[in-house]
Amino acid sequence: MSKRKSPEDLRSFRWFGAKDLRSFGHRSRLYQMGYDQQEIAAKPVIAIINTWSDINPCHAHLRARAEEVKRGVWQAGGFPVELPAMSLAETYVKPTTMLYRNFLAMEVEELIRSHPVDGVVLLAGCDKTTPATIMGAIQVDLPTIFVPAGPMLRGNYRGQPLGSGSDVWKYWAEKEAGKITELQWSEMERGIARSYGTCMTMGTASTMTALADTLGLCLPGASAIPASDAGHSRMAALSGARIVEMVFEDLKPSDLLTAKAFENALAVHMAMAGSTNAMIHLIAMARRCGVRLSLEDFDRMSEKVPVLCNIRPTGAFLMEDFFYAGGLLALWKQLAPLLHLEERNVVSTIGGAIEHAEVHLPDVIRPLDNPVAGRGGTAILKGNLAPDGCVMKPAAA
Repeated sequence: MSKRKSPEDLRSFRWFGAKDLRSFGHRSRLYQMGYDQQEIAAKPVIAIINTWSDINPCHAHLRARAEEVKRGVWQAGGFPVELPAMSLAETYVKPTTMLYRNFLAMEVEELIRSHPVDGVVLLAGCDKTTPATIMGAIQVDLPTIFVPAGPMLRGNYRGQPLGSGSDVWKYWAEKEAGKITELQWSEMERGIARSYGTCMTMGTASTMTALADTLGLCLPGASAIPASDAGHSRMAALSGARIVEMVFEDLKPSDLLTAKAFENALAVHMAMAGSTNAMIHLIAMARRCGVRLSLEDFDRMSEKVPVLCNIRPTGAFLMEDFFYAGGLLALWKQLAPLLHLEERNVVSTIGGAIEHAEVHLPDVIRPLDNPVAGRGGTAILKGNLAPDGCVMKPAAA
């Protein structure tokens, strides 16, 4: 890590503090927006990249979270600026959000690169927005912290839990087979998504935010906090305060995203039986860091790491249960013999983060000697139909 920066070393100071014509323009426009020069003088300027929109239910709360991040930035002595970015609502964007992942990555990169900012807070969480925003931030390599949107509350149908993105397919088949009525289907439609936040199953959203957390880009354990929990608001404010310190420490993605960090992410992916889409995204993220990751690496880790998370669609529980069970820190604790505990995050190391972690619900997060499945959550198969490999998931518990 580089030596601690002084205010004169800040990227924004070179933009605002000089005596040239461009700096004059910047300062005069600050006055235009109602700020005094002293409000920004020698302070880190923090870009808050916000993927909120009116039509993205997963990110419906990110407008409020941006304000909470700003609160933390102000309290820590920084100057926050919110920069809106494309919002990829998984349910509404057609034909597929995957078409726009790299567009969002490019937009995030250019937003950061083209503005006079010193650090970055990424607000995202829905499937493609996590890898996209991180990929963009990697390219610029300014101090960056990721604030995950968090999973929604568990669904409910007549007292039974429902998992979005999972039970919908099950009950659609039941409806088509005539085993449930239109009234029952309508009740499920109204009860399957009960709050803002990402899908509460171990789909792509929860997988990718957990992997971002494991890679060290979040406050440790932030990815498991439900979106509507008050702790999520506190996490956002703490992230805003922490990014200011990271700027002076010059702690960048390149300091965190090492080959061993990606090995940790692979291990956690297998223990969670995470989404198969993670292969597309994690490989792309790794290559932006100069780390060579392949399907063979996933297969190798699958043989080494059992499934410990009993979460739908592979298991029985939902992300809210995972949070109550101890969340990602508890999973890291169970996986400790298989992780590189010395790998850093935005606060300390994985080893430091799990020092006081505990598993509160052992059937939700299993120990290594009592797994949900004896091998990892994903296998790579090759054959004449898929010579480069295809993906197989374990059967649901």
